[in-house]
Amino acid sequence: MASEHSYKEYDLELEAVRAKVLKMGGLVEENILSAIESLKKDDIELANKVIKIDEKVNGLEMEIDEDASRIIAKRQPAAGDLRMIITILKAITDLERIGDEASKIARTAIRVNENPNIKKIKIGEIKLMVEAVHSMLKTVLDSFARLDISKTIEIAKKDEAVDDQYRATIRELLTYMLEDSKAISVSLELLVVVKALERIGDHCKNISEHIVYAVKGADIRHSTIKEIKKTIAE
Repeated sequence: MASEHSYKEYDLELEAVRAKVLKMGGLVEENILSAIESLKKDDIELANKVIKIDEKVNGLEMEIDEDASRIIAKRQPAAGDLRMIITILKAITDLERIGDEASKIARTAIRVNENPNIKKIKIGEIKLMVEAVHSMLKTVLDSFARLDISKTIEIAKKDEAVDDQYRATIRELLTYMLEDSKAISVSLELLVVVKALERIGDHCKNISEHIVYAVKGADIRHSTIKEIKKTIAE
């Protein structure tokens, strides 16, 4: 009975940590949308709120790190449970970095607002990238909650699409700057934003790979889509 009680307590501890990861993910998702909105509407109050919430995200990362370390020391988890804890530790690092990218976008909104010589950024130019990375983050958080690896290929393909959109946007911005010197300042700020979005896509892909490790015990980093399909099917 004592052993059974101990196992239940352990499961509750692990689930509590997983719940904190999802809470962290929810804050990060909200911050991405708010950062883009602050840029779109020239809303400095909202941009500052994004930066403030990112401090909460950083605090959650440290809290989860401590919780996971305590579980390892106290429970000495084996096999699958240890993989889950490793996955959690890696996932929160990526979520924290996604939060940092959202903050970069918010700080860009503030700089654009404070500099009267910079034209306002038109969000329409990056709408597809915003929609893609937001979809990736929602999908990967759902996958983490369910420990579902069925969307891994979809996320990998979306990341490739985001990379393609990023490169296309870079080419367009370089053309703008060459054609019109007045477009240089706003184009440089937009470069910061599209780079942040591209990095968010990368971090989402990383998290999906961590989930495969938790479920399958396989490291699919640097794998091709064909190799990933084979791993998931095994």
